[in-house]
Amino acid sequence: MGLRETLKEELSFLGGFKVTLEQMRRSRVTWQYPLEKKPKPIRQHGRHVLNRYEDGMEKCIGCELCAGVCPADCIYVRGADNPEADPVSPGERYGFVYEINYLRCIHCDMCVEACPTEAITESKMFEFSFTNRADAIYTKAELVVDDEGRPRRLPWEDWRPGDDDHTSAWMRATSPSGSAEYEGRVQWSGELGYGVRAPEGGQSGRRDDEATGIRSLRDVLSLHLDDDERTDEQRGVQGALRRLRHRVELQKKLLSPRRKDA
Repeated sequence: MGLRETLKEELSFLGGFKVTLEQMRRSRVTWQYPLEKKPKPIRQHGRHVLNRYEDGMEKCIGCELCAGVCPADCIYVRGADNPEADPVSPGERYGFVYEINYLRCIHCDMCVEACPTEAITESKMFEFSFTNRADAIYTKAELVVDDEGRPRRLPWEDWRPGDDDHTSAWMRATSPSGSAEYEGRVQWSGELGYGVRAPEGGQSGRRDDEATGIRSLRDVLSLHLDDDERTDEQRGVQGALRRLRHRVELQKKLLSPRRKDA
């Protein structure tokens, strides 16, 4: 073995610094948390909501399937017969008691898949903290959506724009048995405030981002890509100024409610 080969072998460990050196020249991707948060996936498993039909009736029929399938045993449901004079749900029974203990919940979404009426789905809001254990147990009054179909916001929850949109995205994510031939076929009921939600596309190339609220990850994260990954209008000095203005506007928007409260 010659001198050159010996030095190459002895100094081969320097190759481990290649990744580090390449990252040093890339632009920073730091998010200004909590003023700025990373965009959430459309199917984010967050805080639950109990949906209502378009006429205002509750979808929950008190069947207790969600409680039975929950691996963390965090859901408690007790059904009751619908009052004839003023029914709560279209069926014979409704969810008289509905509670979720978020000290146990692991957000696996099995309750959503088990529900036969699409009553329980999940929002994209996952940042909430409690000062006592009682606040961690969400009751039916806190879980049922309001008259506009939006989740009820509690004082200890950090809601951001978009967290309460498309709360049933996971339910509409895939076609039956994963077969793309069923894509685009609506197989769910309408929701209060939204009507019949548009199906999520993508398995067979068909998609309607405007209807479903789904945007490609590249579009959402365009402000934090490297120049060689950005579009022409996002590159260079002008692109950097546009991103800077976007951050300043975002910070002003998020700080203005706090100044009013102060």
